[in-house]
Amino acid sequence: MKYFIMLLLIALWSDKVLCQSMENDWHKMNRSKERALQDFQQQKFGMFIHWGLYAIPGGIWNGKTMEEMGIPNVAEWIQLVAKIPRKEYADLAALFNPVDFDADHIVNMAKEAGMKYIVITSKHHDGFALFESKVSDFDIMDATPFKRDIVRELYEACKRHQLEFGVYYSHNIDWADGADAQYATTKAANDLTNNDTDSFGANLWDPSPNGFSTYLKNKAIPQVKELLEQFPGIRYIWFDMPGLMTPEQSYTFYKTVYDINPDVIIAERIGNDMGDYAIPGDNRIPTADDQFDKPWEAIGTFNHSWGYKSYDNDWKSADELLYWLIEIVSKGGNYMLNIGPDAKGNVAPTVMNNLQKLGSWMAVNNEAIYGSKPWKVQREGPTTVSITDTEQREKEGFKVQFTSEDFWFTERGNQLYAISLELPESQIALVKSLARGEVDVKQVEILGAGKVAFRQTEEGLTIKLPKSVQKLPKGYTLKITRN
Repeated sequence: MKYFIMLLLIALWSDKVLCQSMENDWHKMNRSKERALQDFQQQKFGMFIHWGLYAIPGGIWNGKTMEEMGIPNVAEWIQLVAKIPRKEYADLAALFNPVDFDADHIVNMAKEAGMKYIVITSKHHDGFALFESKVSDFDIMDATPFKRDIVRELYEACKRHQLEFGVYYSHNIDWADGADAQYATTKAANDLTNNDTDSFGANLWDPSPNGFSTYLKNKAIPQVKELLEQFPGIRYIWFDMPGLMTPEQSYTFYKTVYDINPDVIIAERIGNDMGDYAIPGDNRIPTADDQFDKPWEAIGTFNHSWGYKSYDNDWKSADELLYWLIEIVSKGGNYMLNIGPDAKGNVAPTVMNNLQKLGSWMAVNNEAIYGSKPWKVQREGPTTVSITDTEQREKEGFKVQFTSEDFWFTERGNQLYAISLELPESQIALVKSLARGEVDVKQVEILGAGKVAFRQTEEGLTIKLPKSVQKLPKGYTLKITRN
């Protein structure tokens, strides 16, 4: 018995030493990315693209919708929700022929909306890769009649149009080849200590016969290497659903990326607190109480699903999207807005139209967004909004009516910006947070309309708005130069 206890203590000590060594190495690698993370924080606005075989059913399987099958919204999860066997799901690849896909069109759409980067699902949870892979035939080149590398075409289009490029990669969950995401072994180990084990996302209905460690060694790690080697200009890698990943496994992914390209920054969903930047949650705008010790990025959908969902037409309007952008940026984050092309590669007309409207606003007001940081006051005004997740947004909708008293603030260098989404009927604007004693105002300009006279009192900063502001896309932005 004493011998057993001694072996156990030695094992625990060895694990502690290993974890400490990994933690030290991670901190060194993470600190070397300071410049890359600063650049990322300047971008502020990006496009997420969820696309794959799940666009073919579009949220319906055997006549049943996602809601009828028990899990609403996420159409890209249809294989799990409908418990579709691996072989049956893989047969969808023979039908995937997105002949309308145009990488330049999508990149131009993002650029005209004011977006600075694009992240595409190179491989989602279904295990199907949108790039040419030598380690798996379950990819766009080998398994479909399309036989064009979608990731490569987007990568090249981003280079042509000078947008940054990143990839999403589902490293832990792979319903085709990832076995049970090590659920059984983790549960067996945790049962010994009476802990719960979360099987969320794991393929327990038709797991592949290979072990999870084999999947990591033969598919996941090699595919991450392929992405980095085939697309050396990648700036971001968005791992997802870490689930039961061990610290050693997360570290292996992090170091694999670092060894090939040390400037690539990695989202926190690599797992085990080893990401370079934080993700507050899906379709969630952080509150003032949320604190981040890393740069952060809020992610959101255009309707309620990430992947294409044929019957979900509850699109966010241009006004709502604009609120999301300025609310997130005024709190110091980036906003990555998702689109889900259909099986032919088309983007919904409403999505394109609303992105164009957003782009018109950004063309006038972008200097209050790019490269900005939060001011000491994030916003003022009577209107309060709370968006906590996809379900809340779907249930409650977005019926907020902002007033001319609502302002959001950002700053950049000696410039302070006050953003309003509504014009006052009196054409007189009062910004209370800019009262005398709070800010020493030298000059006031309205972006897109020019300099304006102002009066600063203990009540606030008062501006008589010129008639030309009525021609601006939505509301107006005050650019305040400080003494």
